[in-house]
Amino acid sequence: MDDAHARSVSQVLAYFRVDPSHGLADSQVEEARSLYGCNGMLQIAGASFWKLVLKQFDDLLVKILIFAAITSLVLAVVDGETGFTAFVEPFVILLILAANATVGVVTETNAEKALKELKAYQADVATVLRNGLLSIVPASNLVPGDIVEVAVGCKVPADMRVIDMLSSSALRVDQAILTGESSSVAKELEENPVINPVYQDKTSILFSGTNVTAGRARAIVVATGSETAMGKIHSAMSEVTEEMTPLKKQLDNFGEFLSKVIAGICVLVWVVNIGHFRDPAHGGILRGAIYYLKIAVALAVAAIPEGLPAVVTTCLALGTKRMASLNAIVRSLPAVETLGCTTVICSDKTGTLTTNMMSVTKICVVESAATLSEFTVTGTSYAPDGVIQNANNQQIDYPAALPSLVQAAICSSLCNDCSIQYNAEKDIYEKIGESTEVALRVFSEKVGLPGFDSMPTSLSVLSKQERVSYCNRYWERYLKKAFVLEFSHDRKMMSVLCSNDERTVLLSKGAPEVILQRSSYVVCNQDGSVTKLSPELKLSLEEKFHRQDLISLDAFFASQETLRCIALAYKDVPTGQQTLTEDDENGLILIGMVGMMDPPRPEVKAAIATCKSAGIRVVVITGDNKKTAEALCHRIGVFDKSDDVSSKSLTAAEFDSLTPMQQAVAVQNLVLFSRVNPSHKSMLVDVLKRHKEVVAMTGDGVNDAPALKQADIGIAMGSGTAVAKGASDMVLADDNFATVVAAVAEGRAIYNNTKQFIRYMISSNIGEVVCIFVAAALGLPETLIPVQLLWVNLVTDGLPATALGFNKQDRNVMMAKPRKMDEAIVNGWLFFRYMVVGAYVGLATVGGFIWWFLYHEEGPRLTWKELVSFNECKDGTMRYSCSVFRDRHPSTISMSVLVVVEMFNAMNNLSENQSLLVLPPWSNMWLMASIGVSMLLHFLILYLRPLSLLFSVTPLSWAEWKAVLWFSFPVILVDEVLKVLSRQTRGKPLEFFSYLALPDFSSPFQLGNLD
Repeated sequence: MDDAHARSVSQVLAYFRVDPSHGLADSQVEEARSLYGCNGMLQIAGASFWKLVLKQFDDLLVKILIFAAITSLVLAVVDGETGFTAFVEPFVILLILAANATVGVVTETNAEKALKELKAYQADVATVLRNGLLSIVPASNLVPGDIVEVAVGCKVPADMRVIDMLSSSALRVDQAILTGESSSVAKELEENPVINPVYQDKTSILFSGTNVTAGRARAIVVATGSETAMGKIHSAMSEVTEEMTPLKKQLDNFGEFLSKVIAGICVLVWVVNIGHFRDPAHGGILRGAIYYLKIAVALAVAAIPEGLPAVVTTCLALGTKRMASLNAIVRSLPAVETLGCTTVICSDKTGTLTTNMMSVTKICVVESAATLSEFTVTGTSYAPDGVIQNANNQQIDYPAALPSLVQAAICSSLCNDCSIQYNAEKDIYEKIGESTEVALRVFSEKVGLPGFDSMPTSLSVLSKQERVSYCNRYWERYLKKAFVLEFSHDRKMMSVLCSNDERTVLLSKGAPEVILQRSSYVVCNQDGSVTKLSPELKLSLEEKFHRQDLISLDAFFASQETLRCIALAYKDVPTGQQTLTEDDENGLILIGMVGMMDPPRPEVKAAIATCKSAGIRVVVITGDNKKTAEALCHRIGVFDKSDDVSSKSLTAAEFDSLTPMQQAVAVQNLVLFSRVNPSHKSMLVDVLKRHKEVVAMTGDGVNDAPALKQADIGIAMGSGTAVAKGASDMVLADDNFATVVAAVAEGRAIYNNTKQFIRYMISSNIGEVVCIFVAAALGLPETLIPVQLLWVNLVTDGLPATALGFNKQDRNVMMAKPRKMDEAIVNGWLFFRYMVVGAYVGLATVGGFIWWFLYHEEGPRLTWKELVSFNECKDGTMRYSCSVFRDRHPSTISMSVLVVVEMFNAMNNLSENQSLLVLPPWSNMWLMASIGVSMLLHFLILYLRPLSLLFSVTPLSWAEWKAVLWFSFPVILVDEVLKVLSRQTRGKPLEFFSYLALPDFSSPFQLGNLD
């Protein structure tokens, strides 16, 4: 029954054919269960374990690596190789792929936990009226039409329509997990036939999973299982599909491009050497074909940067560690990179932009018979920290010495049912009760106690546990509470009767219009005297209350929609009176009016300004009413003073009334979306993403989970529900919007560093490809074997690439506009630069190999023709021994040149365009250390015999090391020249390069599986 909120109690009962005094009969229960099913959420079958495993290998580059590993193993067996060395290369490749797949499976398994955690918000049992008897049954047995009784502390077991109030106090429900409202909500019997209602409009409906905070009532079940509000959230979460991050899209595009290039080059190398298959050195055409197939496999291994997935994961993990120090806990590693291109942040209001701690900020009292005074109260939390300031913003040293303020403090302390305590373990102040009442008790602590010259500053010597309610406990001992006249919806006020040996007093608080109507007198703050509340003074107070000036915010008592306004009053009653009636609430003495609000976090305004300078739009989303949200947006700078608010602030109902075309236009300007349902949040994310926006969404409740999962970056609050955290990519430990902005800045810095090490590794791999291709094209002996290439890619290159992730954040990182999602990591000019650098790396590596054969004094000093005719060598017919072509020195020199030149190339990548003379290598000491470790590892495989045998290398002499340095160092000079060209022409030295459409250069692996 979707419209139970709009129907009267009798209509709803008639619809389900149920007697409210008898409940459903057993036959009716069975009939309803067969029609509606059980009161539980449908279980969505997830993918099987083996399907998840196979999914991790569904990538073209991964398949090429698998093919290379299998081919290498088969060729080794066919060629008669035995021992450990024959299996090193395939084993290492398969080990890398297995590790990558493991991470992917674990990640995708964890992603489905959020759906299971929704079960925690289902009630276990319910008190139900059936066959005229109340009984406790499992909540899963409820059916539409059941009459259920709820009371304080109950978790609502299904969506239900209130049909009867069983207590004098109002029925109140905390439905923050569903709507995000900061305070509990009063429920009523009357229907509310509003058009296009949101959950907040359904004031007669109790929603499944919410908690009753006050009162007792009976209600009829109108929806169960997946038809409840909570069930619809579960369905929405299961329908959301995961999308690739911006970087992963670019990586996949590059992977497809690189796959084709690798396959083409491998085939080309094999085909161009068909004429050499019959060379005598191979011992037959088949062995010749196998030999050149090995070279093609080596080329594939060289072209694929196997170590890149590990380096990307490590860099992102280091970024998450830095973010954790900023109170941003990253759950999904790709989210780190996506943060860098965020263009819209959709933020919850309550608890994220605000402290979610209702605080008294203003108090208005009558100074004399004809004038009013306003005081400002500082402090934005439940801590008793803050001062009272006069209209000139001057601190009042002894607030409790002012009659009206001390009377307000007494009334705030005693006309109150809540409490507050300090949790030493968590170092936080925790409330028990309604937020508005907690704010009044904190206000009383800030006023202090009368009769002490140093109040309330002297209380700072107390421990936090003693200080938190010191003044409140004093007033509770001074005046004992004897009777409470509870707040009711009709009276809109609450009164308590307190007494001591000297006096008995009635203390009241309530809606200003009600208290003013019931007040006949007023206390004057000037001297504490009580005077008649004249019509003129009452009019002044009413004008103060009703005046509206939301932009300048001068009138804090403008309306209940700007600040929550409560009036305080008292009246002396005869000594010995033990009870109160409504008649006693007349002839009151007005104390004043307090204005309270959920205050904005102090750092939020600066964070919003940073977002604007960074080109990021902030959209505030809230379940609260429009005027309250607009007032906050003005305070924190979401609205500029010159903004036309009407075009930037919409309620969900206003948005729904627009045509699709008008909605598309409205979303372009929208910065405040109020009175929303959970479905509106998901809809907004979907529309923004269709407009090519990269959306970050914050939330804390169960209602936020679908939108968190659908957004590019879902950000849950640390104090939020487990469901919200499970659906998110990042959790804010401090629930602070400023932390989101800091995380975006860190995300941009991490992306910049990621680009640097991706470019470094790709340019190095280009060098390896050039080396093998040139060597094969020239007909040279095998320059580098696959296991040597694997070592360079995984170990030697990996450490400096990871260290590039420690490059410092650019101080202007939040001054630039967000990058576009399809922005290439390597554009046309950079592709040319790294082709030049890569070509030098490859040629230097081949050059070192040739140098040993042709020019090294301790080498064979061959001619060029003799070198390229190595396949025709026969011992006894040449002036040299054919064993020189099996000497490990030339291959070792090539490998050493490749390692050293890549260390110099790592220094080049400290900055894209800055010279090493401006940004020296020691500006990143992690890079220097990683270069040292990489060289140490290289020395180990050269000079430790077991390792040198494994990698087919040999120790080098000093003369050979000098040659290695001479071949390697010029890479710095080459890149410095290219950097000069980039700086002079702002990265576009040749117009031709701006037309190149190139994919990004990065990992061939599925980065989305590395979280």
